[in-house]
Amino acid sequence: MRAAELFEQGRSSAEIARMLEVSDESVRRWKRVWEEGGADALRRRPATGRPAKLDDARVEQVRTALEQGAQAHGFEADLWTLERDGLVVERVTGVSLSRASVWRLLTGRLGWSLQRPERRAVERDESEIARWIAHEWPRIKKGR
Repeated sequence: MRAAELFEQGRSSAEIARMLEVSDESVRRWKRVWEEGGADALRRRPATGRPAKLDDARVEQVRTALEQGAQAHGFEADLWTLERDGLVVERVTGVSLSRASVWRLLTGRLGWSLQRPERRAVERDESEIARWIAHEWPRIKKGR
């Protein structure tokens, strides 16, 4: 939009390119668009391309289903993978997505991020570890 103001002032393409820190070719392309349709033609337009396979209502159905946990959908462990997420998406919506599309759904449309479980032994005893650090470790360290 700043370029449109500068076109109206009669500035040269090279001058506008320097002022806006863009290439001369970009300014020339903008000027052609501006001459054909005015400043409104330079406004941002929504991205073109294939429409999403899942509308907002279906994405919310997927969110609700995934928030129930993996075990609620018949998986042995309550741990999500892209494959499991994809299966649930297909069960809930009837739409089959690639792993990459499932990732974009989770991170882009749902706003979720990768979470990895901590690797800890089930048998781990925090109180015993604290006792060992407090009593055994100082004794071992003195023995040096």
